[in-house]
Amino acid sequence: MKRTLTLSLAAGLLGTTALAADKEVTIASWGGSYQEAQSKALFQPAEEATGIAVKEVTYGGMSDVRLQVSSGQVTLDIVASGSGSAARAAAEGLLEPLDYDVIDVSNFYPTLYSDHCVGGDVFSTVYAWNTDTFGEDGPQSWADFWDVEKFPGSRAYRGKVAGALEPALMADGVAPEDVYDVLASEEGITRALDKIRELKPHIDVFWSSGAQHAQLMKDGEVDMTTGWNGRFDNAKKDGGKVAYSFNQALLDYDCFAVPKGAPNRDTAMEFLAEISKPEYQDDLPKYITYGPTNKAAYDTGVISEETAAGLPSSPENAAMQLPVSLDWYAEWETTAAEMYQEMLTE
Repeated sequence: MKRTLTLSLAAGLLGTTALAADKEVTIASWGGSYQEAQSKALFQPAEEATGIAVKEVTYGGMSDVRLQVSSGQVTLDIVASGSGSAARAAAEGLLEPLDYDVIDVSNFYPTLYSDHCVGGDVFSTVYAWNTDTFGEDGPQSWADFWDVEKFPGSRAYRGKVAGALEPALMADGVAPEDVYDVLASEEGITRALDKIRELKPHIDVFWSSGAQHAQLMKDGEVDMTTGWNGRFDNAKKDGGKVAYSFNQALLDYDCFAVPKGAPNRDTAMEFLAEISKPEYQDDLPKYITYGPTNKAAYDTGVISEETAAGLPSSPENAAMQLPVSLDWYAEWETTAAEMYQEMLTE
């Protein structure tokens, strides 16, 4: 009887393993050091823990999802996306609604997930300065970034509208909590553009990529720039004379979405639930200086106080920042982008 029970239990375990082995997901991200970090911290450990087979690919963003969905030939189950891109894709009907009965976001910051995309990491758009020019006492607000008398020198600024208008309004005296209310009209967008026009004579470069703005600071080509905190951390590691502040920064995130018609939709939900757990997210900072979206990741003991102090989503740093409004980008980005490009070509 005991032998029969043992054999039955063994057979049951084998059956469970076989069922898990039948499950698979194809995950698309952007390659390079970013996807390598995701793979080491999230994808590979979750594959081992769940038995869900993971196929990793690189892709060109939501334009690839749009093509697959429109053709009815969807091969991707999970895609990494910027939060704004995911908001626009969801508005177009390109994404599946996520199952939050399966994916636990009870410990997530409320601004770091949406109906169609769950946060995977947090980054910040900050102002950075050359420490050879200003020492450690650089600008501490967007008003300082605009103050060319107090902080003389050349600037660089983003050449696309995302993350460009909000700093201008804060520099113009708008309280962070009121920024998106003001931007919800063409008059408000014009106000932000006028503030950028004011600074434009001092902007030597309108940057187009993270690699570019990091290189500008590393080479000392400008005295200040806007940009992404992780890129500046890498530039500093490479010898760049750069510092930045999280005060009034824009708190943003990358997220994971499921394309409409994904062949393994339910398995994708299971996998997203797994990699959203704190015991995975607390490993992210080992490989890239972006913060976890799950607040509980700061309580596992893996992220040291020193490391946490430099992460965008640590409670102290997050409290100083303006969370990016996906609702605003979904509704206004197209209009604002056209107006921004007109300003750039004046």
